[in-house]
Amino acid sequence: MATEAAHRPPLDMYGLNARYANATYIAASKAKNLEKVESELLAIKNTAESSKEFASFLENPLISRDDKTKSVEGLLKGKTEAVTMNLMTTLAGNARLNSIVGITDMYIKLMKAKRGEVEATIISAEPLNKAQTAAVSDAMQSQFPKGAKVVLKTEVDPSIMGGLQIQIGDKFLDLSVGSRIEEVGRTSV
Repeated sequence: MATEAAHRPPLDMYGLNARYANATYIAASKAKNLEKVESELLAIKNTAESSKEFASFLENPLISRDDKTKSVEGLLKGKTEAVTMNLMTTLAGNARLNSIVGITDMYIKLMKAKRGEVEATIISAEPLNKAQTAAVSDAMQSQFPKGAKVVLKTEVDPSIMGGLQIQIGDKFLDLSVGSRIEEVGRTSV
């Protein structure tokens, strides 16, 4: 029982993609190659997003399940961990290869949670310099659990006119000038 808990995914996620991601996480954890499987899935995802031919192969319903399984085995044999190969052949056999991008995204979420990483996105009207980014990061530190590693991403959106919009996980804080102007416009006098 204790060994099962040691391999349990750090997040509870639901849906079809999450089922495959959770199963892959557990298998990779038992095989002690979580990071290697993560890098292989990322490589497959990047190939699916950058190669029209590979994306077409993944999505083509006219190719039989057996042919897809054989093709996947031929492509990945000796190049990937057994866990990655098993996921891909299972997806091919279940006619779900087109879900690999979503499954990979879910697996990456599990890995970030395992590492204690928290994603935060700062959206500003103009690019932030290093000092401004550091100041916002320091101010946000209290919003994260102690010991969390903050993965900070910055974006520029001139339509907010000034101020900041901050997204931490599923929380969104809008401190932009654009939203304040819109709020004033909605209030009745």
